[in-house]
Amino acid sequence: MPRNAKHRRSRAGSIARRLVAVGAGGAALAIPLVSAATAQAAEAPAAPAKTTTYVVVSGDSLSKIAHAHSVSGGWKKLYEDNRSAVGADPSHVLPGLKLTLKGKAPATAAKTATTASTKSGTNGSVTQAATKTYSDNLDGWIRESLDVMAQHGIPGTYEGIHRNIIRESGGDPNAINNWDINAQNGVPSKGLLQVIAPTFQAYHVPGTSTDSYDPVANITAACNYAADRYGSIDNVNGPY
Repeated sequence: MPRNAKHRRSRAGSIARRLVAVGAGGAALAIPLVSAATAQAAEAPAAPAKTTTYVVVSGDSLSKIAHAHSVSGGWKKLYEDNRSAVGADPSHVLPGLKLTLKGKAPATAAKTATTASTKSGTNGSVTQAATKTYSDNLDGWIRESLDVMAQHGIPGTYEGIHRNIIRESGGDPNAINNWDINAQNGVPSKGLLQVIAPTFQAYHVPGTSTDSYDPVANITAACNYAADRYGSIDNVNGPY
């Protein structure tokens, strides 16, 4: 709004808000005046939800697609809407498959990494960004890793990561295997997803810790490796 703008009262605004009608008996009836714009707004039907079609590409997963396109309800809702096309296994989507993206969340809701608050000052507005926080437990580590993976286009779902973590380490970020062939060769498997040092270094994702015991770094590197070798951590159901 221009700084020096002044509001002018329209002629319609100066007219009384009642319209007087004289009946047969001479009595005056007060009829409320309703603007056409208000009436039209009240009668306007709600806009129908938009439906978008997405074609799966190599390396995609339902979780990755749902996150990238801000699908309300996440990968589970995406799978529910496309169950007949995807089939019985939601972790396996083929390139070229057409998916229907229904109920997309508003653009503001998709920005989960940061939230902004605005404060007014004498010199204008100052915007401060608040960084998203994660709980310091298995749930928080997986969720933080999924956000990092989404930024780097690494496929994988919460269920797939959690399932493999429970099998590999039982959820202990300090777990280490000192008995298998890798340990005998001097490179024991470590951390939540039991990654050996050479694999961790080769598939380390920028922005995460260089400590292979770090939960988020370990999960993200392992998922990066699994994506390269198996298409997704969701496709891993045993030693990898």
